[in-house]
Amino acid sequence: MLHDELPKEHEDPLIRRLHIIIRFAIKLLAIMMVLVIIWGVLDVIYVLYTKFISPPVMLFEVADIFVIFGAFMVVLIAVEIFINIRLYLGTNVLPIRLVIATALMAIARKVIILDIATISAEEMLAIAAIVLALGVTHWLVGKQA
Repeated sequence: MLHDELPKEHEDPLIRRLHIIIRFAIKLLAIMMVLVIIWGVLDVIYVLYTKFISPPVMLFEVADIFVIFGAFMVVLIAVEIFINIRLYLGTNVLPIRLVIATALMAIARKVIILDIATISAEEMLAIAAIVLALGVTHWLVGKQA
């Protein structure tokens, strides 16, 4: 545990105990995220299996491919979140670029599985603005590094 924000030693015993509880909670979140990743992998296997055996057998329609991509992306986002938690636990650096990349992956998932027929122009513009803002931020943070 390297984070200075939650030191193990503090003059106030209450604050010291609260820091210990928060550190434990973060470790618990990491464990739960691993369980979510395992559950997500099992879901991907289930989705692939059900799409693979449903008629027409061994053929995917475009909608099926989007469902499969969505399932894969959820697992990848969960992995990115776990990496964020792990870096938070093990380093003294807040991984800003990784957090932004995780957000980009999440919005990319939204774009990939987006049903154009059911979305309004305002929602499409909002998604485009988010993608642009995150992309520019990722580029600027990377340029500084």
